[in-house]
Amino acid sequence: MEYINLGNTDIKIPRLCVGCMSFGDPATNFHAWTLSAEESEVLVKHALELGLNFFDTANVYSAGTSEEYLGRALKNSVKRDEVVIATKVFNNEGKLSRRAIEREIDGSLSRLGTDYVDLYIIHRFDYDTPIEETMEALHNLVKAGKVRALGASAMYGYQFSDMQLAAERNGWTKFVSMQNHYNLLYREDERELIPICRQQNVSLTPYSPLAAGRLSRLEWHADTKRSQTDKMAVIKYDSTEESDHQIVKRVHEVAEKHGATMTQIALAWQYARGVAAPIIGATKARYFDDAVKSLDLKLSEDDIEKLEELYIPHKIVGAL
Repeated sequence: MEYINLGNTDIKIPRLCVGCMSFGDPATNFHAWTLSAEESEVLVKHALELGLNFFDTANVYSAGTSEEYLGRALKNSVKRDEVVIATKVFNNEGKLSRRAIEREIDGSLSRLGTDYVDLYIIHRFDYDTPIEETMEALHNLVKAGKVRALGASAMYGYQFSDMQLAAERNGWTKFVSMQNHYNLLYREDERELIPICRQQNVSLTPYSPLAAGRLSRLEWHADTKRSQTDKMAVIKYDSTEESDHQIVKRVHEVAEKHGATMTQIALAWQYARGVAAPIIGATKARYFDDAVKSLDLKLSEDDIEKLEELYIPHKIVGAL
């Protein structure tokens, strides 16, 4: 496994991040396709065997049970200082207010069974709370030792820039990572957000790098529980199926050329575009085996041009 620094920090991360939205109690009605604590632990252990020691969860995933299952699995499998844990705050009472941030970090730490997280991510931009209040509250978590580094997620470029400037003006901790919506079927952040991140050496850790599976198979729809129940994926992708399925076919063609899977091609494209660690959510261990092989693939300029040339502008999905 290849490891790199997270932004300007000394935190080492693998080139793939394990997404933990698939962990959690389905009885919470968050997602119908989540895994039990025992099933989640099997996936965590397999990921660790592959060198994937970077895990991403959130306070709201399956009403906190994702954090609980991840924390339990890690405690049974590995020393705390040998893994990088990321979790998020925003989709909660008070969003990114000082009081909410102080409350939510303690809840996350308790559920994860740890006294610090390596990366604390704001899940979205908060229009209701002054930027300075949010950035100071996050900085105080770093000073208190509850958080090692800060990250942001889907938002507009100007919003991210404003938050970084507020931190810089006041001597507060800046963001070192951006978890944005980015894949071959959705590239709108190439206009502003991604260039800003590159200027500031902010690591890109995109979510949905496989477009909820649509970039991993030739058929647009699949007969799986997730495909049948993931309403958010339908909102994100199905309105542009007619044009985007042509891109999926290109991924298949390039995969055939390289003797690789479509998953590997879609991820290899991310690396070619400067992504640090795409987030891979999985319900089966073999999906991780497939994904890690993407690190051995090098796409040619012709490959990249073929994959990208059919893209047309999309409506914004992710930033609120």
